[in-house]
Amino acid sequence: MFQLRDAAVTDPDAQRLLGAYFDERAAGFPPEQGAYRPTWPDPAQFQPPVGVFLLVVDEQGEAVGCGGVRRIQRSPSNAVRFEVKHLWLAPAARGRGEGRRLLAELERRAAQYGAEEVVLDTNASLEAAGGLYRASGYVDIEPYNANPNATNWYGKAV
Repeated sequence: MFQLRDAAVTDPDAQRLLGAYFDERAAGFPPEQGAYRPTWPDPAQFQPPVGVFLLVVDEQGEAVGCGGVRRIQRSPSNAVRFEVKHLWLAPAARGRGEGRRLLAELERRAAQYGAEEVVLDTNASLEAAGGLYRASGYVDIEPYNANPNATNWYGKAV
């Protein structure tokens, strides 16, 4: 089983994984939506108690995935809201349930920090990601941000 490790977004492994994630998204981004626009995470937004960034580490000790959660503006109903960001696994690490486990841990951490709702945005071209989110209890919500890369917004009470 892979391990999860807390990390700063400035950690060299986090930077390497985020770079690979952004490269993969840029290469597969639907051309009709224009160019993919990567947004490097602000380290201050991913530190407890306002957020956390986690790495997925394989049996050999190599970081093969990442994801974070951060506090954002309250929901229209005034619920404390956290956002999942940059959930990604290297292709060789996919298909083993680690994405689901990482998402569940990010939700747990958000709830620990006071979240009442967790939200995320994604692109319809990421079919596996959308399937993971829906299977994990996320439902379609109104857009909560102006992310130019997003086509779908999801939310879940925690």
